[in-house]
Amino acid sequence: MIERPGSGDAAVLVSLDFGDTDYEESLEELQRLTESAGVGILGIVRGKRSRPDAALFAGSGKADEIGESVIANEANLVIFNHELSPAQQRNLEQRMNCRVIDRTSLILDIFAQRAQSHEGKLQVELAQLEHLATRLVRGWTHLERQKGGIGLRGPGETQLETDRRLLGKRVKLLKEKLAKLGRQRCVQRRARVRANVLSVSIVGYTNAGKSTLFNRLTHAKAYVADQLFATLDTTSRKFFVADGGSVVLSDTVGFIKHLPHTLVAAFRATLEEAVAADLLLHVVDASSPGRDQQIEEVNKVLAEIGADHIPQLMVLNKIDVNGLAPGVERDEYGRISRIWVSARTGEGFDLLREALAEYSRQHQAEAVRAVVQASVDTGFNLN
Repeated sequence: MIERPGSGDAAVLVSLDFGDTDYEESLEELQRLTESAGVGILGIVRGKRSRPDAALFAGSGKADEIGESVIANEANLVIFNHELSPAQQRNLEQRMNCRVIDRTSLILDIFAQRAQSHEGKLQVELAQLEHLATRLVRGWTHLERQKGGIGLRGPGETQLETDRRLLGKRVKLLKEKLAKLGRQRCVQRRARVRANVLSVSIVGYTNAGKSTLFNRLTHAKAYVADQLFATLDTTSRKFFVADGGSVVLSDTVGFIKHLPHTLVAAFRATLEEAVAADLLLHVVDASSPGRDQQIEEVNKVLAEIGADHIPQLMVLNKIDVNGLAPGVERDEYGRISRIWVSARTGEGFDLLREALAEYSRQHQAEAVRAVVQASVDTGFNLN
């Protein structure tokens, strides 16, 4: 397993500007991620580069500056707001004489702390091991030396080969367990389809207020906190909307810029709730200056998991922060496409429930049309 920062760690953050327009927002996000992991922030080292240095990522001079900040602040951890190669991580640790992790490792650590369900823990472990596999390829050359081993390996097998083989066996086992859980969830979804219940999944950027919105709609008690990735495990609840019947609502994990691919892959089973939904409630923090980029990031991940074809109802949340009024916007076909609400105060939730009722009625009508069409195609007379 990847070494976790854990409690009591204090870090120096490193964020280099490669000309990205969202540099400041990305750095602010790194600080929130660090705090969410329970790590203290002792200092921040900034810098500008045209491209990463092959050996030290930040370059020799900047690496010395980071090392000086580590000594001056008595930090025991350095966190880069970037993805480091195994060689870069090793070189930086040797140069600074302390642990160095990248943004991917930090996010993996937060997921490891937050996962509550059995499936969530399996998904996190799979993501960690797949990330660790890349570290074994080139990272720790001391594992290349020959070692004997009783009951584990044949003659002449290196420690690196043994680690890689055992890691591969564990990854295979985890994938089999997750596949089994995924099949069970598929059976549950088929039952909902037969019952003709509208299936709605909440998606959105992390900390956009998805769980608060979920709780207010369903009167559930899902965990809510002003922190990144407060929700990891998918929670589903059935509730009733006037003139619309029953709706099954699912709260899913939040997305973030540069979400590690290993996490997207590991959480694919959980995110299948979004893929199989009839409607996506795309919750957006209306008070965030970077909301357009956040919308883009969410849509990027939805496309990656094959959910970009599902109808979206965009819910612009936290209108109470900027003093905005509740409202509804319809598209060129007359369907509700955007709603302005506050999940914290409840403003605009009458409009949201009306929108869900409208979608539910449309879903039921389409289901009836499908049955009629199927009967026509098979030559069966409904009368």
